[in-house]
Amino acid sequence: MNHDKMAARPHVEQQRPLPHAFVILFFLALLAAIVTWFVPSGSFERITNADGRSVIVAGTYQAIDSPGIGPFEFFNAFFEGMKSGSSIIFFLVIVGGTFGVLRRSRAIEGLVHFLLVKLKGREILIIPLMMTFFALCSGTYGMIEGSIVYIFILLPLARRIGYDAVVAAAIPLIGTAIGYTGSFLNPFNVGVAQSIAELPLFSGMGYRFVCWLAFVALSIGYVMFYARRVQARPERSVVYGLAPPDEEGPGDHVDLTPRHLLILGAFALALVAIIAGVSAFGWYLKEMAGVFLLLGIVTGLLAGMGANTIAGAFSTGCKDMMDGALAVGLAFTIVVIVQHSEIIDTIIHSLSTLIGDTSASAAALGMFAMQSAMNFIVTSGSGQAALTMPIMTPIADLAEVHRQVAVLAFQFGDGISNAFTPTAGWLMAGLTIAGIPWSRWMRFMLPLIALLYALGAVLILLATLVVWPLA
Repeated sequence: MNHDKMAARPHVEQQRPLPHAFVILFFLALLAAIVTWFVPSGSFERITNADGRSVIVAGTYQAIDSPGIGPFEFFNAFFEGMKSGSSIIFFLVIVGGTFGVLRRSRAIEGLVHFLLVKLKGREILIIPLMMTFFALCSGTYGMIEGSIVYIFILLPLARRIGYDAVVAAAIPLIGTAIGYTGSFLNPFNVGVAQSIAELPLFSGMGYRFVCWLAFVALSIGYVMFYARRVQARPERSVVYGLAPPDEEGPGDHVDLTPRHLLILGAFALALVAIIAGVSAFGWYLKEMAGVFLLLGIVTGLLAGMGANTIAGAFSTGCKDMMDGALAVGLAFTIVVIVQHSEIIDTIIHSLSTLIGDTSASAAALGMFAMQSAMNFIVTSGSGQAALTMPIMTPIADLAEVHRQVAVLAFQFGDGISNAFTPTAGWLMAGLTIAGIPWSRWMRFMLPLIALLYALGAVLILLATLVVWPLA
């Protein structure tokens, strides 16, 4: 038994068991089912626009008679949720298999040791460099699920520096969510919202880039502050006392070899191919999964593994990813329950009524609040835009709010909550990989959430009163 490692995990057995991600998601699904019996059903008329998207026709809401979700439907919804999230689930399983082969090659450990030697005394720079990278990827071409795979690399790196799993997860998860929040070239949220609002594609990019910089700077500063505090006093970690995921111990040094460099080069080439494919050729999960599968095979061959060894490592990686993959399906279950009960349109109608007859500033902030609330139900950026922007656009016109502000409120509301809402499958998958209970993640996130929403409100008011005022 490694007594040093055990000493680094004090009172693990004495800790009160925390709710598993599956438990949290199950009870959220149960709560959603109960709500369907108290919130009346309703629907808007929808039309298909020139882009082939179904959009709401403002002013057409009608209440309909629809029963709440019963016990049999409730349990059936879990299968439907897994089915709805199947593309993401299988993508994550394949990625997990590939990283199983990559871990077997020990190229990651070699890279970690190399970076620690090169950045000795300046390890903190990894946080701003990597978070800026993720924020750029999501702010331009909309990377979301792809960021999860980096947690495998960042976990051992963070632990070797003296940080915790929260820092390793925060770099890609917060970086990606905040990049989405301040998107300036993302076709999946800003592009869709602006097309529905009948605005020139990616117009207002200058101010959006300023917003992106502000959100990214705030988030990087917060994560760096937390990382330094944990490094100085490990007991201040929000996951202190929890057993970390199985991985190599902090004293396990692996030199970076030429074989490792070839493997890491193949990994980098795969990421470049994915970025180019997504941005230039419209690739999505199917194509990304194909690239990762090929990468897993190539990695095994470069590492000198036999076919059976590659298959075994791939299988182990798939098993390690299953909790995260299943968390995605459980998150989709909540969406399925709400959709089947037909209460989404009622929620949209009620929220839009609340902010319809207010001042421009109050209406803009109300849109921000509404979009934040809606993202707990519809976590897809393009899906939320298709649902809410047909309502927000006429409300903005009536309240004398520029339509650019309505789009800004949408992207802020959608992006910030992506960093903490338990209905975001990709977030829950990332936390599961890192071994972080959602309740501990929220303990870490609460101060940042308050800061981000306050910053968002200031930026929206500035946009309403100064950048895009309607005289």
